[in-house]
Amino acid sequence: MSAAVPATGVRTGASSLPARWAGDGWTVTKRNLIKIKRSPDMIIFAVLQPIMFVLLFSQVYGGSIAVAGTDYTQFLMAGIFAQTVVFGSTFSGSAMAQDLKEGIIDRFRTLPMSPSAVLIGRTNADLVLNAISMLIMMGTGLLVGWRVNTTPSRFLAAIALLLLFSYAFSWVMALLGMSVRSPETINNASFMILFPITFISNAFVQSSNLPGPLQTFADWNPVSALVQAVRELFGNLGSTPVPDTWPMQNAVVTVLIGAAVMLVVFVPLAVRKFESISSR
Repeated sequence: MSAAVPATGVRTGASSLPARWAGDGWTVTKRNLIKIKRSPDMIIFAVLQPIMFVLLFSQVYGGSIAVAGTDYTQFLMAGIFAQTVVFGSTFSGSAMAQDLKEGIIDRFRTLPMSPSAVLIGRTNADLVLNAISMLIMMGTGLLVGWRVNTTPSRFLAAIALLLLFSYAFSWVMALLGMSVRSPETINNASFMILFPITFISNAFVQSSNLPGPLQTFADWNPVSALVQAVRELFGNLGSTPVPDTWPMQNAVVTVLIGAAVMLVVFVPLAVRKFESISSR
């Protein structure tokens, strides 16, 4: 009888390990979602910036920016969506930096939970926040004349691609947030990355209008591939010429490869960084 008890315990622990890991991740996700719910200003400021970009570019600059083959509002919205999810991913970095500063990570360290659960909960909550921002963005886009000219399945595929890219990029930002010394630093550090990849792209203008080196950068920029893929899936491309480079000609595949690479590389790096911080 004494031999049967440890054997049963081993089987139960092994079989419940994935369940405990998922439960830990959901617990931290729920904690972060409740925090967002109790801070409505976080949602307000998360959606105000993209709304301002839509109104600014479509109503103020739209008449001055010509795009061959399509209306500028149709061309613009995919770029705004991509910019929104990329900028929204910075919440993972700033929140991790803030939790480190406030000592919340030290509290998590004392709990019997998987170290990766904290990061999973953080990135999951920010994915929800990005989804909310996108819904509001779509409503704003419809008000200024944006339309979806495709099938429901392709529309959903575009949404899934945007959220996948944002989720993968949030792990990059989470690692950056744990690597800086203060929440204030993460804002400056993240914008050093975000501004080049969002503005030196095809998000707001055709890459063919950029000078030589910038055009090459834009055509191989992963954000440009995301924008191109979303334009195609939303049916907003019209007859706009597509640059003759592999990422632009195979935009959906490029985004999937890029997201997979970010997850494979940065998830283990972020978990290892978190474990090293927790062991101090």
